[in-house]
Amino acid sequence: MKTPTITTSYHRGVVLMCILFVSSHAYLENDQQKANVTETMEKRYKDWLKRYGRRYSSTDEWNLRFGIYQSNVQFIDFTNSQNRGYSVIDNQFADMTNLEFQSIYLGYMNHGNSHKPQNSTFNSSDLPSSVDWRKHKAVTPVKDQAGCVIKNLSFITGSCWAFSAVAAVEGITKIKTGKLVSLSEQELVDCDSNADNQGCRGGYMENAFEFIIKNHGITTEKSYPYQGKEGKCNTTKEKIKAAKITGYATIPARDEKRIQAAVAKQPVSVAIDAGGYDFQFYSSGVFAGYCGNNLNHGVTIVGYGVENGEKYWLVKNSWGTTWGDNGYVKMKRGFADEGGICGIALQASYPIKGRS
Repeated sequence: MKTPTITTSYHRGVVLMCILFVSSHAYLENDQQKANVTETMEKRYKDWLKRYGRRYSSTDEWNLRFGIYQSNVQFIDFTNSQNRGYSVIDNQFADMTNLEFQSIYLGYMNHGNSHKPQNSTFNSSDLPSSVDWRKHKAVTPVKDQAGCVIKNLSFITGSCWAFSAVAAVEGITKIKTGKLVSLSEQELVDCDSNADNQGCRGGYMENAFEFIIKNHGITTEKSYPYQGKEGKCNTTKEKIKAAKITGYATIPARDEKRIQAAVAKQPVSVAIDAGGYDFQFYSSGVFAGYCGNNLNHGVTIVGYGVENGEKYWLVKNSWGTTWGDNGYVKMKRGFADEGGICGIALQASYPIKGRS
């Protein structure tokens, strides 16, 4: 009896059917995986919306922000998987593009100073290994600059320069008088309107110090509270002076040792490049993420130390306590670039309080 012959075409047909079956099964599995990922991301997003009380005016806006959130979370999860010594998180900025974040929350104007401050004279030898001015009660609670609305416009940008300068003045006032008083950023935003400092349009800290000197002091936050927008200078509110300074000093650029010497004596205002994704979503650890030296944000160094063998600057920010480590960031100290991490050693200054 002859054995039936299996034709080549029949054999090919069977193989093709097997391939189609396997491909179809893989496609369905992949489709299901994508659906699961989307479902998980949606739940994560809804939890985030609830946590930050975020609401949108339309479904289109919801979908737009969800897409941005997904993209940011992918960056966050990847960064955390790299074990870089610091972590990032889906904080209050997670539904914003990086460009939106930069336009609203940064506001330092990087340019020269027309005034002639004295140079820093602090001795940089025999410095303590760590300093934290919070432990000396020379630092007020973290504040939130939020978005600062420009007068007569709906455009929002940053007032960081005012918060950085005020934090430094609050610190030296406590150190010299024993009294910690929360001072008014709004007074600077409304009243310090010279050619360089422009309210919500941006400014820089040395000019703020100059204004406080010429204005014979600055009032309290309670008397002249922050509004998150530019307003007309209220001369009645600013009349009562709660703190005065007699001068200010600058620290030579690219000299972290001199900055350390100053921070050992008092909080110091600095400008940094805070425009990167890593900084936008920073949560904890010693920050050594990508950033350049395009100085665009004013902050205040309130200490320094070492964590897990890494030297750091303890920096007070003004984005509220939900950003970073309860509103603070530890930034790598002794960076390879002499300008410091994110340009932190390029433009540093501090107020001086003598007899007044």
